[in-house]
Amino acid sequence: MESLYILVPLSVVLVFVIGAIFWWSVRSGQYDDMEGPAYRMLMDDRDAPAPRSPEKPEDPASQVRNE
Repeated sequence: MESLYILVPLSVVLVFVIGAIFWWSVRSGQYDDMEGPAYRMLMDDRDAPAPRSPEKPEDPASQVRNE
């Protein structure tokens, strides 16, 4: 029973220390995605553009520029 007087406060302090370390690591960018930008650079972006919807008429100025 006497060990609870030591173990309960010690566990509460340990929870706060672990929480503070986790909070610091999140705020300092330790969990940022380091591989995603490298994979996005390798993705093929030469896909065909999406077709324009027929509801929107083309801009007449763009037709002049394309000729």
